[in-house]
Order: sequence, then C-alpha cells, then structure tokens
Amino acid sequence: MMSHSLGIAIESLVAALLMLTIGYCMLLNKRLKRLKADESSLKATIAELITATEVAERAIGGLRHAVRDVNENLGNQLTAATQISLHLKKQLAEGDNVIRRISKIALAARPSSESATVAAPNVPNARELAAAAHAFSERRRTDGLAA
Repeated sequence: MMSHSLGIAIESLVAALLMLTIGYCMLLNKRLKRLKADESSLKATIAELITATEVAERAIGGLRHAVRDVNENLGNQLTAATQISLHLKKQLAEGDNVIRRISKIALAARPSSESATVAAPNVPNARELAAAAHAFSERRRTDGLAA
C-alpha cells in the first residue's frame, strides 16, 4: 500500500508540475504574442521613418538646387550692379567736368568788371545738380503735374 500511495504522491507531484508548466507556457505564449505585436508595430514605424527620410532627402535636394540658382542669380545681379555703379560714377565725374567747363566759359564770357567783383564763383557739382533736379521733379509730381 505504501508503494501505491507513493506512486499516487509522485503522480500528483508530476501532475502539479505539469500544471505549472502549462501555466508557464500560457504566460510565455502571451508574452510572445505581445512581442510579435510590438514587432509589427516597430516594422510599421520603421517603414514610416524610411518614407519620411526619402521625402526629406528629396526636399533637401530641391533646396540645394534652389540655393544654387539663387546664388547664380544673385552673383549675376551683383556683377551687373557693380558695373552700373562704376558707369554712374564715371558719368558723375564727367558731369562735374562739364559743369566746371561751363562755369569757366560763363566766367570768361562775363565782362571783366563783374568777374573782379566775384571773388570765388559758387559752382555746384553734378551730384548737387542731380539732387536739385530730382527734388524739383518730385515737387512737380506731388502737385499733379508731370515733370
């Protein structure tokens, strides 16, 4: 009888261990399902990141192209502006020369008594004349008259 009760005790112990093993397997199964769900979620996140990276790379390429175009245009415009500035500077210098020559001609054309009374002629330079002409034309425009 003792061997019979010892057999039942061993079989009961094996049954309890088997129940614990089944419970642990169920717990592991739940964890594996959750891990599998996390894996698919992670795959979806990685796919979204890859798509976002591709879009960003295309946008960066477009921005680089736009910056290159802007640099070219700005360089061309700066070169043209520099040339125009130099041209205007030469024209202003020529204008100064013309004004000086005209004033010399006007002084030479005056009678000698008038030239003696005028000690230092007030000769405006070309910039002053250009500013005065511009102010005059602006005044005429604000009055509604065409300059």
